[in-house]
This record gives sequence, C-alpha cells and structure tokens, in this order.
Amino acid sequence: MVIGDIILIAQPKYIIVTGGVMSGLGKGLLAASLAKLLSASGYSVAPIKFDGYLNVDAGTINPYKHGEVYVLEDGTETDMDLGTYERFLNMSLDSWSSLTGGQIFQNIIEKERRGEFLGEDIQFIPHVTNEITSWIRQKDKIVDITLIEVGGTVGDIENAYFIEALRQLALTCDRSDVCWIHVTLIPVLEVVGEQKTKPTQASVKTLQGMGIQPDILLCRSEKPLDSKTRQKVAMFCNIAVSDVISGYDTPLIYEYPFQLLEEGILNSIFNKLKIGPKSVLTLSNWRQLVDKIKDPVGEVTIGVGGKYTNLKDAYVSITKALTHAGAHTSVNINSIFIETSESIEDLNEKINLCDGIIVPGGFGYRGVEGKIALIKQIREENIPFLGICLGLQCAVIEFARNVCSLGNANSTEFNPNTPHPVIDLLPSQRTVYRKGGTMRLGAYPVLISEGTLAYTVYGKNEIKERFRHRYEINPDYTSQLLTNGFEFSGLSTDGSVVHIGELKNHQFFIGTQFHPEFSSRFEQPNPLFVGFVQKSLEYKKEKKKKEPDPKK
Repeated sequence: MVIGDIILIAQPKYIIVTGGVMSGLGKGLLAASLAKLLSASGYSVAPIKFDGYLNVDAGTINPYKHGEVYVLEDGTETDMDLGTYERFLNMSLDSWSSLTGGQIFQNIIEKERRGEFLGEDIQFIPHVTNEITSWIRQKDKIVDITLIEVGGTVGDIENAYFIEALRQLALTCDRSDVCWIHVTLIPVLEVVGEQKTKPTQASVKTLQGMGIQPDILLCRSEKPLDSKTRQKVAMFCNIAVSDVISGYDTPLIYEYPFQLLEEGILNSIFNKLKIGPKSVLTLSNWRQLVDKIKDPVGEVTIGVGGKYTNLKDAYVSITKALTHAGAHTSVNINSIFIETSESIEDLNEKINLCDGIIVPGGFGYRGVEGKIALIKQIREENIPFLGICLGLQCAVIEFARNVCSLGNANSTEFNPNTPHPVIDLLPSQRTVYRKGGTMRLGAYPVLISEGTLAYTVYGKNEIKERFRHRYEINPDYTSQLLTNGFEFSGLSTDGSVVHIGELKNHQFFIGTQFHPEFSSRFEQPNPLFVGFVQKSLEYKKEKKKKEPDPKK
C-alpha cells in the first residue's frame, strides 16, 4: 500500500542476522541498531535471539563462559544481547525474545511425553524446524517486523537446524518479506597491509551451501572498506555493491546507528522488503546524548569490585548503566576493575584512584572476603558506594562484624555454620534443589520509605526493579542492624523482605538486592546510577580541595 512517497507494510516482515568467520563481530549490536532505526522510522519491531547451547536458559552459565546473565521483567534469564536490545529500544522484552537449543528440545520432548506425536518418530525435520518457526511466528499479527539474530557462526553444528528452520520459513513467504543480513570479517594482515576478502567469501559460500543467499553483507573491519574491497566482495558473493555495508570500528557503540545510516543499510533493507519509512526518522535526542558523551563537562573514575574482572562482558550492564548516567549528567566515566580475589594491599592501591565504587552481584565464596574488606574501607573513608545484590549482602556482613560486633557474621551460602547468619535462605528456598530458574527472578515492586537516600534518588514511594538472587537479609538481625545505623529503606510490599539498605551517616552508601543496571536505558538511565555518578563527581571535587597545593 502506497501513500505519497511512503510505502506502508501489509504483512509481517522478517530480518535475519547471521554471522560468519568468527564470533564477537557484533551481530547483537547490529540487530539492536537496526531495531532502533526501524523503530525510529515508525515500525513496531520485535527482536529475538537464538542461542544454540543446550541450556534451557543462560541462568546456570558461568559469566566466564558466556558473559553476564541478563534478566527480563518476566524472570527469563538470557544472553547479554537481550540487554543490548532493551537499552537501544528503550523497551522491556519478554521470554519470547530468547530461544535456546535446550528450550526447543525440552518443548519437543515434553510434547512427545504428552502423546502429541503418537505414532511418529521425532526428527529434526520437520519437528525441530516446525517448533522453531511456530515460536517465531507468535508475534506476526502484532508487530510489523520480526528481527532475528542467530547466535554463533554459520557452519556451527549447534545452529544449523535453526538456519534450516529459517530457510523453510522464508519459503512460506514472498521473497520481499525476508531480508538476510550476514556479518563477516574483513581482516588486514600487517605484513600485506590490504583488506582481505577470502574469509568473507568462504563464509558466504557456506551460507549459500545451506540454501541461503544473503541480501546484505555487513563487513566488520578496523577501518572503512575501500572501493576495491567492496567491489570484490560484491562480485564473489553475488550481491550489489550498494549492499556491501562497511561496519568499521567505532569507539562509542551508540554512534553505530548513525554509521549504519550513512552507509545506507536502511535503504538496502527497505529495497529488499519493498517498504519505506512510516514516519520521518528522528534521532535528535539520541544524537544529543552521544554529543554529551563525546564532549563532557566533568569526569569521574568509578571502580567495579568483583571477581569476574578478567572478562569485562561479565559486568557489561553495569558499565553501560554508568555510560547512560554519564550521558545524562555530561560526565565522562572512567571505569576500572578491582579484582576482589587479590590481596588487601592491591585493593588499597586501586581504591585511591576511585571517586566512587560499585560492588556488583555474584555467586560463590571466591572473592567475597575481598569485597567485605573493600566495603569496610569505603564505609570508613566515606567513599560513594553502590552495592548490587551480593554487594548489599557483603555490606550487611561487614557492618554486622565491624559495627554491631557480631564476630564471624556471614552468609550461610559461604559458611553454613556461622554463629551469626545475617544473610540466609528464607524458608521457601530451603527445600529448593533445582538450580535453574528457582531464585527470586524478574521484576518485583519495592516500597520506599520517605526521608531516605533511596527516596531522594527515585523520588517516589514505589518502584519496580529486576531481581536475581536466592539469599536474603535475615529478618532476625534487622533490628540490631537498624539500631546501629543500617537503615532498610526499601521493602517488599508485605514489609517482610529487605530490598534496599543504606547507611544514615554516609554521603552515599546504598545497596540493593535487585539489579538496577537491568532497567537502565540509553535514553532513560536508572536513577540510582545517576545519583551515584553525581555524588561521585561531588566527592572528587571535595577530595581535590583537600589535596595539598603543589605550588606551595
């Protein structure tokens, strides 16, 4: 349907993003950026990510294996790319957007056990592929465009059945209903000094061997593609030169949508899908925030004290939330990672560099005593502090030991025989034996007391934040902690469970049992991170005033 120069969509469209050569080329960033551009053009977009691993969800995967576990509002534990989607689209997704190999096979086996396939032998084709296509088509009637990211690389056994399902899906549609985008690598060998296209050619041939001809190639490279490279890729990969898109490195991921626009990827997509913008594309607010990051008026150094610091992706939502807060306050954020498994002397050296410190969540005992020691110094030196999940629990343990004189206070997660279990399982969790999906997961309401730091930050009595934890602050110790100055400013709706704790006599010391980083968006940062960054900037200015003048 055409109205003036604008072509309106008449039926569901699909954009499928695959990857080749190697992982880590930025399929998730591309998918999120495309979703943002299409949304800004007036389309409703539903992103979905497929991960080939046989876990039912990402909840039981160590961050060193797969990066952080991201949690959706409905409690689904997902791949970190879902966080990128939400941060770019400024919207909350649900469990439909995350599909794993384990989930597919679990669904099929449950159906087989219920007798839904009586008399049939269950096979990859058609049963597995049908399960995938049925899942994808659930939102056909409520969105304009479904944007599908296939995890892994073309040629992997673990995603081959998914790509086959998408090939079959495309056969049921008009050719103009599906746009295939393939992400590849264009390396430059230092000894030769030219952009090499063979890896891309080989990757595309693998995809063609699976019955799929990509419509658009997004070629990742350190620098923009030269015209010779574009022409060579187009010729050997059987696509138009205008559909060879240069995805060169950019220091700021939030500039990526503008880079893709300049490269013409939106025009290529519109041409393939035979549609046009529903409305005039506008990203003015996005541009203003990018400009603030590039030209800040202040600067702070924030420490992140954790035990997965060798893999920065383990804390990606926290670093992104800091970036969001920095953009809205015009403050440049320098993040440094403090490995809490190191010696106390090593911790002290890094603490002195920080204007504020975050202690994030985690599981297991390794690094916990380092977190407790780190928090003790933060409390005593009045350094701005934000504790998240385990960070709050460690703050309670530290306060119980050193202020309330509860010697050897601990969490029963780390010491089941501690004389003072200030952190413990609630009765409902003590009989749980399954690890996957059995914690407090997803968004829950939190009631905030007026006159507290939490109320100052949020500005309202009730909020909704996302949780991912099993252990809680033991209610048997709350009165003793409160008497000594540890205030519980955020509670569950029935008042029985502590969700936020803070110190009264400290400039900014607050811990949350929930994960505020999961609700932070580029265009709508989480208030806790904004307040924390602002206070860290104030702390830095006050600290500088106290420094001796080198001229005297």
